[in-house]
Amino acid sequence: MLYKDVIKGNIRAVAKLIRKVDDRDGDFLEELKAIYPHTGKAFLIGITGNPGAGKSTLVNNLIKKFREQDKRVGVIAIDPTSPFSGGAILGDRIRMQKFFTDDKVFIRSVATRGTLGGLSRSTYDIIKVMDAMGNDVVIIETVGVGQDEIEISKLADVSVVVVVPGLGDHIQAIKAGILEIADLFVVNKADLDGVERTVMDLQYMLSMDPRQESDKPEIIQTIAEKGVGIEEFISKLYELKEKLKSSKYMENLGRERHKLELFSILDSLIEDKLDALLTDTRVKEEVEMLQNRKKDPYSLAESLLNEVFK
Repeated sequence: MLYKDVIKGNIRAVAKLIRKVDDRDGDFLEELKAIYPHTGKAFLIGITGNPGAGKSTLVNNLIKKFREQDKRVGVIAIDPTSPFSGGAILGDRIRMQKFFTDDKVFIRSVATRGTLGGLSRSTYDIIKVMDAMGNDVVIIETVGVGQDEIEISKLADVSVVVVVPGLGDHIQAIKAGILEIADLFVVNKADLDGVERTVMDLQYMLSMDPRQESDKPEIIQTIAEKGVGIEEFISKLYELKEKLKSSKYMENLGRERHKLELFSILDSLIEDKLDALLTDTRVKEEVEMLQNRKKDPYSLAESLLNEVFK
């Protein structure tokens, strides 16, 4: 068992347990049960936004500033899945390289493995491992932006949506879903043409938000490559953290998060049992029955579930 060393912050043990969790290997559930009482302390920051918005550069700057404050930082970078290996295409080896020698920074790339919502199946569990190892802050950076990524808002304490100038159509496209999840909008690459228009588009979008003015997300501008606006970014994150702690929002978020997590675990357990039940031979036989209309998929699904729940 690795959990005792994980709680002590042993990097090698953390890496091994995260690998075990991500692969759903061996006694990973027993490990997660053991570390659960040591979780719930880290500040969880979700960062999402369209590809090319500079999310990783922003995360780099956040790590630097948090480290200057002597905070221990964990980063989970949710990456697209390689069609060949099933692993993350954009790996942590090519991200944030200057922090690899810092033992107070732990960065892990995780493949989505086809999971919708912008989060991998094991993201919830990996966050717990990073929390239990003693990180003050855990940053979750998702693949992209869109209706399928609103799940991040139920997982993070604060959700940040990153946009860049020149994407007016994109601003319109995100009205329906991202408006509700953003606690803070960051207009990155603010030295590009069109930044004023982008801010105005966001302001217009927020003017239609039915929430009270004090509850609407703020908009800040950054130039992450030059480190411009990062101090304000950090300041706003802490402000939001304190504001949310003093409201019923965090209490409700906690309930929603635990509900989401419970259903995610149930889905995972059922899927694992189905995987064990459906051997290649059986799948071939059942599909043949469906193909020949000797069985219908609804009855077959009910039958398989009954077997699982035996």
